[in-house]
Amino acid sequence: MGGQRTSFSKLQRDRDKKAKAAAKREKRQERAAGTGEGDEVVDVMIDDDGKSELSADDLLKLIESIHQRFDAGTMTYEEFEEQKVDLLSRLPVD
Repeated sequence: MGGQRTSFSKLQRDRDKKAKAAAKREKRQERAAGTGEGDEVVDVMIDDDGKSELSADDLLKLIESIHQRFDAGTMTYEEFEEQKVDLLSRLPVD
């Protein structure tokens, strides 16, 4: 008999925790580098708990931000895909 598998909610909490830690790490690196580019968007991502309502414009800015961070090499492909899927799922479709 195998052991009990990890629940989906626990996996999601772990992913959220990793994403939040990565965003904080990237913000610290940007601040240390002195670029300051995208600080506003990263702050929204860190403060956002995934349940609050963001406008479509804000969500698109966040998606653009993760694309830029992925292109710059500051996040892994897995982190990029997780965050992109989360943001796209929250985008309102009319």
